[in-house]
Amino acid sequence: MGSSVWAFSSPFLIMSNSCSISRKRTSSVACEKQLLVHRNQVMDVPTTTTSVRRSGNYPPSLWSYDHIQSLTSKYAGEKNIPRLETLKEAVRSMIYDDGEKGENPLNILNLVDDLQRLGISYHFENKISSVLKNIYYKYFNTPEKWTKMDLNLKALGFRLLRQHGYHIPQDIFEGFKDDTDNFKGHLQKDIIGMLNLYEASYHSLEDEPLLDEARDFATKYLQESLGNIGDQHLSSLTSHALDIPLQWMVPRVEAKWFIEAYEKRTDMNPVVLELAKLDFNMVQAIHQEDLKHTSRWWKDTSWDEKLSFFRDRLVENFMWTIGTNSQPQFGPLRRILARVFAMITTIDDVYDVYGTLDELEKFTKAVGRWDINSIEELPEYMKLCFIGFYNSINEIAYYTLTDIGFFNLPYLKKAWEDLCKAYLKEAQWYHNGHMPTLEEYMENSYMSISLPLMLTHISFVTSVRSPEEILNSMERAENIIRYASIILRLADDLGTSTGEMARGDTPKSVQCYMHESGATEDEARMYVKRLILSTWKKLNKERLGVTDSQFLKEFSECGTNLGRMAQFMYHVADGHGHNPDVTKSHVLSLLVNPI
Repeated sequence: MGSSVWAFSSPFLIMSNSCSISRKRTSSVACEKQLLVHRNQVMDVPTTTTSVRRSGNYPPSLWSYDHIQSLTSKYAGEKNIPRLETLKEAVRSMIYDDGEKGENPLNILNLVDDLQRLGISYHFENKISSVLKNIYYKYFNTPEKWTKMDLNLKALGFRLLRQHGYHIPQDIFEGFKDDTDNFKGHLQKDIIGMLNLYEASYHSLEDEPLLDEARDFATKYLQESLGNIGDQHLSSLTSHALDIPLQWMVPRVEAKWFIEAYEKRTDMNPVVLELAKLDFNMVQAIHQEDLKHTSRWWKDTSWDEKLSFFRDRLVENFMWTIGTNSQPQFGPLRRILARVFAMITTIDDVYDVYGTLDELEKFTKAVGRWDINSIEELPEYMKLCFIGFYNSINEIAYYTLTDIGFFNLPYLKKAWEDLCKAYLKEAQWYHNGHMPTLEEYMENSYMSISLPLMLTHISFVTSVRSPEEILNSMERAENIIRYASIILRLADDLGTSTGEMARGDTPKSVQCYMHESGATEDEARMYVKRLILSTWKKLNKERLGVTDSQFLKEFSECGTNLGRMAQFMYHVADGHGHNPDVTKSHVLSLLVNPI
């Protein structure tokens, strides 16, 4: 994505209709007749059926079309760009002054940490990369250099440098253990250091027991100290970290929270704060236009009116795109991904809730053939679903062909066929009363959770690389895709399994483990949480190895962010399905209300 044709020189120059899939253009060329079948062929078909259908009993959407289309922002357009550039230059000077001198590594590390958490570090990627490289070689590349460091500097440096691809060994914390092999008690006097130790421990890899001990030690101390922290900002920071560690947090969600927390800090830098607020509001204005564009497509499908059995979650699906990549220059990617997420949600409900096994087998074959004539044997509701889906994917392929010069339809078709086959296997398990082993379930759910499909769209829609280069990169990132998929799957299961157990749906990881081991539901849920933690360690290791390719770095960040989004969306309850009210406040803060 780094060399994408969508990476404009000034990201805030993107207007509401630029780089979008132009309906006017695609409807005015002869090629469209070969790619698209007009949705009105089945728009007025009845959706009633004599079959007994299950229902997910999903509540209606909280966000109407008119509400979405009414969103406006005074931060849209170009009028705020001059002030933004002035503030960026001032912050760039701060990074240069602290980073080039390198006399106080803690100062520059704190500044980098603040810029990342405030969501504005993307403006200074090269400069941050340069100063971190200097700090690594001056202070962190040999044990002799870190011996005399205090806990806070070691922990913060360890976290930021590992995040940026430097393999700092766990041994950096060895000096903080006493003769009994426990962490020294005096460390507990440094609460900021303990907080950074806690955050650093979530960058651990497999077979790093010292970091496991550090996480347990820091977690226990922070939990016990929470009620006794006099500094309100530090107390808020601690409770926030204990809720979800920073490594697992969605960057855009963190930015909104941290801007408000940073403003209350006694050492707050007003220039940095102003830049963070202005950038957030300008990016939010771009996100609003992306959402409005997607909402118009959604209304055109009429699925929200014709397919009453599924989750109408356009805004929540759009939230997933912000979580994947919120940077302003990737608006076209968000517009496409929002369609993909919405189609995944709808088709998932066809397989998981509404369709009969015979219908699902026919639908899967139709997707594999990619032949519009094959819909004749489908029931009416599936015809509507298939044509809307078929048209949208063909339109995405047509857009990529005309704007990038690359025909990606064969790759998109294959990814959707693989997803539907994985959905079908789960449906066959359900209808045949088969309880898979956890291993069997996870092997299929790696595909059925749809992350490979999402990353296929990200790769084949945004990149100007050849298909061979993209496929080679995806092969190199195979483990990243797998581990991010597992995190997404397990986090989803934790948020939805209780309701699905009550409804008698396809078994998920919690039920599979309960059946296989005889565990209670609470024990199974704890086991799944441990699996998430161990999978993060594997993902951390794979991400450390991606340093030689900007495309792979951005690809792996998108995959990781999808895992983070799952942990955010299902953290309290099923915020994507049964409890959209859980995410309502985040929708308002990220998409509706400027700072």
